[in-house]
Order: sequence, then C-alpha cells, then structure tokens
Amino acid sequence: MKRTLLLMRHAKADVGHGEEDFDRPLNDRGHLQAANVGRMLAERGYAPDHVICSGSRRTRQTLKGVLHELGLAGSPEVDYADEVYSAGPDQLLEMINRLDPGAETVLVVGHNPTIAQLAAGFLGDDTLTRYAPATVAVVELEVDWLYAAPGTGTGEILN
Repeated sequence: MKRTLLLMRHAKADVGHGEEDFDRPLNDRGHLQAANVGRMLAERGYAPDHVICSGSRRTRQTLKGVLHELGLAGSPEVDYADEVYSAGPDQLLEMINRLDPGAETVLVVGHNPTIAQLAAGFLGDDTLTRYAPATVAVVELEVDWLYAAPGTGTGEILN
C-alpha cells in the first residue's frame, strides 16, 4: 500500500496583540493561503484520510480552510494534539509512526522549525530555507507508517 505524508506549516498568523502564542489566529493573508493550499491539494489529487494537527488556534484555522477547499470538512479522522505545538522532529515522527496502518494519506499541520526540520530529513537540507507559512511538502513513503523515517521515501515541496 502506498503511503503519502503531507507536512504543512500553518498559514500566516497575526503577530499577536496580548494573547498567548498558542492562541494567535490567522490573519487575512493566512486564510487565503489555507484556501489556496486546499485547492492545490485537490488539483493534485491529495485527499488526506487522517490528519495530525497542533491544537493551536492558527493550525486549526489552517486545517479548516484546507479541508473546506478539499470538500472534506467532515470526513478525515483528525487528531488535534496540543503536543504537536512544542514537539521536535523526533516526537512528531513518533506520532506518525503510531498511525493506523490503514491510513493512506496523512496531513500533518504544525509549526516551524519542527515541520521544516522533519521535511528536510525526508527531502534534503535546502528544504529548511524554503518553508514559509502555508508551505507543504509531500513525501511518498516506501514503508508502513511504523517504519517512516528520513530515507524511506521521496518527495518535494509543492508550493
């Protein structure tokens, strides 16, 4: 079974005006970015059947915009995990390794530097410099989720 991992950095968020970082919302540009990513994924035929999403406000809003454009607002299983907010690449990879083996396409919506570092592990070091808000990397894995790790697939930055 083919496995596809989509690693997405949340869309552009407000700078913050007194709220905690975890609670920062998307700005207008971020809402547009999320919708654009959803359309791009739809055009390329990517429809996640499982999502791991940080519990932060901006990642939830990003995911909502992406799924709306994909027409999947209620269908993929979504794990909102507050630990994604502060996880490093190794911890995030452990969450991926524990995914249901039946999942074929997984979208992870998280934060930098972790998302960029994990993508760089799969795609190469230059990935780190190209991971602006709303960036998505696609990794086509050659192994089950349990064995997913850098070197087990190939991929590219989509936008």
